[in-house]
Amino acid sequence: MQSRDTQRKRWFLALTLVLLLLLPYIASAIRWAGSIPGYGVFPAQLVQPPPGFNLRYFIFLAAVAALITLLLLVPRLFGFRKVPPQPRPTPARLPRWFWIALPIWLISWFLTWARLPVGVNLEQYTFVPLWWSFILVLDGWVYRRTGGASLVATRPNTMKLLAAVSCISWFMFEYLNFFVLENWYYPNNEVFTNFGNMVLFAASYTTVLPAIFEWYTLLRTVPKLDARYRKGPKIAFPKPVVWVLFVLGAVMTFGMGYFPYLLFWGVWVALIPLVGAALALAGFWTPLRDIARRGDWSKVCLVGLGTLCNGFFWELWNFGSEWFHDGAPVNPNYWKYSVPYVDVIHIFSEMPLLGYYGYILFGVNCWILWLIAAHLLGFSPTIDLVADADAIEQ
Repeated sequence: MQSRDTQRKRWFLALTLVLLLLLPYIASAIRWAGSIPGYGVFPAQLVQPPPGFNLRYFIFLAAVAALITLLLLVPRLFGFRKVPPQPRPTPARLPRWFWIALPIWLISWFLTWARLPVGVNLEQYTFVPLWWSFILVLDGWVYRRTGGASLVATRPNTMKLLAAVSCISWFMFEYLNFFVLENWYYPNNEVFTNFGNMVLFAASYTTVLPAIFEWYTLLRTVPKLDARYRKGPKIAFPKPVVWVLFVLGAVMTFGMGYFPYLLFWGVWVALIPLVGAALALAGFWTPLRDIARRGDWSKVCLVGLGTLCNGFFWELWNFGSEWFHDGAPVNPNYWKYSVPYVDVIHIFSEMPLLGYYGYILFGVNCWILWLIAAHLLGFSPTIDLVADADAIEQ
């Protein structure tokens, strides 16, 4: 039987999620007098062209991006100290699921970019096998580098829960996307029926969190990288400051609904101070607690870098599904961006260069959503394969 204290904490977390979903809707309804452009259309469609390039806005976000780049590449400039890397375990043999998944991944990749004259557009069905086989390939490589530990091998139930929470979480991001007037949208919305789109996209959304945490666990198997961010500056978050962050997150969440272009980046930022602060106020562990207590930035940095690595493949495979099809992809999962002010410098993908920095924050968002789901539903949120003090605190 749950204690009253546990029940209060869960009610507080549930209320925070309600605020996250309700505040931008209220703000957007006020802004658009009850008729929110594109609201409820699934998959999301472009409703109106965003504002064009703005130099001041670009310079501001570019400065933030430069700061993040310096932190990741030259952490010593920010007071990080060198930590001896841990020795690597004896590598294990690649597991059987790696060898099963590898050809499925390569074939799915080929079919995503190729259009075979077989009478059926196989490209329409490749997203889920492409990504789940890729996840299993990553997991097999983690298994080898850790000497026989991985999410599939040692935490299979966690992998199943990651898929379920991932599906629900990305539907939430699709919902929030309405209020920033579709930062991303899916032009091929008529490939399947509405029901078919819901089923297909729900299956596709199960891949997001598993892929991100596979990258995170893979990066942690690189000893020098794992040690790189472990001894940094401590940033204390006393309770009054956490309450300020909570309120700031609520204001930002409301603001992105009322100022959808000015605060378009709130989709990737507001959740961290709002929901992250709620978890801290309820007394639960978050990756940010390690920074406050021990100056350990490794989890935040590695989940961000892991998500950035994964984002490269998201954008690569998405871009290729149009590039190799003469501008006429039939992949219903194909997306485009509608980003105000900074939609410039495209290296090879639909995503503008500065947009890749959103992936770093998105990784922290995903971990926070995973934690709040775990505490609301009562399952263990531990992700790290090697139990440490942080895992125990979770």
